[in-house]
Amino acid sequence: MPSQESGGSFEVFGQEARAHEPRLSRRALIEAAAIGAAGMAARGLAAEAPAAGAAAGPNERIRVAIMGVNGRGAALARGFAADSRAEVVTLCDVDHRVAGPLAESMGKDGGRAPKVEGDIRRVLDDATVDVLAVAAPNHWHAPATILGCRAGKHVYVEKPCSHTAEEGELAVAAAREHGRVVTMGTQRRSWPAIQEGIGKVLDGTLGEVRFCRNWYAARRGSIGSVQPSAPPDWLDWTLWQGPAPDRPFKSNVVHYNWHWHWHWGNGELGNNGVHGLDLARWGLAVDFPLTVTATGGRFYFQDDQETPDTMNVAYTFPGGKMITWEGLSCTPDGMDHTGFGAWFIGTEASLVLTSGGGWRLTDPKGKVIEEGEGPGGDSSHIGNFLDCVSSGGTPTADISEAHRSTLLCHLGNIAYRTSGSLTTRPEDGRIVGNAEAEALWGREYRDGWNIRG
Repeated sequence: MPSQESGGSFEVFGQEARAHEPRLSRRALIEAAAIGAAGMAARGLAAEAPAAGAAAGPNERIRVAIMGVNGRGAALARGFAADSRAEVVTLCDVDHRVAGPLAESMGKDGGRAPKVEGDIRRVLDDATVDVLAVAAPNHWHAPATILGCRAGKHVYVEKPCSHTAEEGELAVAAAREHGRVVTMGTQRRSWPAIQEGIGKVLDGTLGEVRFCRNWYAARRGSIGSVQPSAPPDWLDWTLWQGPAPDRPFKSNVVHYNWHWHWHWGNGELGNNGVHGLDLARWGLAVDFPLTVTATGGRFYFQDDQETPDTMNVAYTFPGGKMITWEGLSCTPDGMDHTGFGAWFIGTEASLVLTSGGGWRLTDPKGKVIEEGEGPGGDSSHIGNFLDCVSSGGTPTADISEAHRSTLLCHLGNIAYRTSGSLTTRPEDGRIVGNAEAEALWGREYRDGWNIRG
């Protein structure tokens, strides 16, 4: 998360902020609106991928800045630092307590301690930074990606790649306009056993596959109900909000519970559902849906959370295919008695991708035929991204694929928040004939942060 000097204002940085607003060409915007014409990497995605070229010379390491180092950002910082091709040079966060200790710790681990920064715009201005890794809250994901591309950075953005459907289209356009490699942190795309399992779904091992159910289950508690208050002195609340319209600070929002507020987060569907939906879409070889239906509610706690704690979403696709997602935020016993999975049902066999990163193939009566396991974590996904930054290749979770999977989350949430059912265009996922739902396609931005250009 970026930060601003304590006591500053956006007027101080207004000109600087406007300089970083992306000016996307009409051609790039048309490409973003028409991304449904391209398939997944295995079906010709390379044709629309950037030819980025090497970010550094043959004897130089790729210089990485991390935006947001609470939680996932700290893990990414150590993950990039563990790859010999990369050097983490900057840690940027609006929480003034966290970046300094992490930088010091990384320096003691044998490397050079990264520089600590509080304002993402200064990182964008640093021409020596090759890669921006974005691990700030969801409302920052696409704006930071777009600003990073405009500033000449390749981008590793945590999931989901956008806070709204429109932002996903703009992020694809920015990556293509500026020839940047952009990947999303759906790490399973790079896990060997997951790739092996998806291969079995696609090669006919299961027979004809038209349906995938996936789920996420956890035991989350109440966040309580609090009144607005002054932000703590260690937090730059103005820049934490960044492009999002101003809201009063509440102590039960930072640092994780913003997920459960529509203004900054996308609920469990956007938080963890995107992983399963990405696998389901990959295995069924589908892009954009025809219909989306959603139901659910807040059943467990009466508190400040806005997003559902229990949810079911169903998607139908061209070719007679369907995906369902079940989200249980307060009861950890999901399908198959696990917290996560993607279960492909075929005419001859079924295959489940497990929470541990493996797969299990069963016959129609549930007898296990074959199983596979493999390593997980961040290293293979970071490695794939760095490979592509160096070569100009297409990453396994390229921004075009990332947008398709993230869009399913947005459509499910929009359906839940409006009529419960949507009709969408199969070429790009756009909502048809529902003005209330279409109004949630994008959002408003604070002055100086309008990423629409």
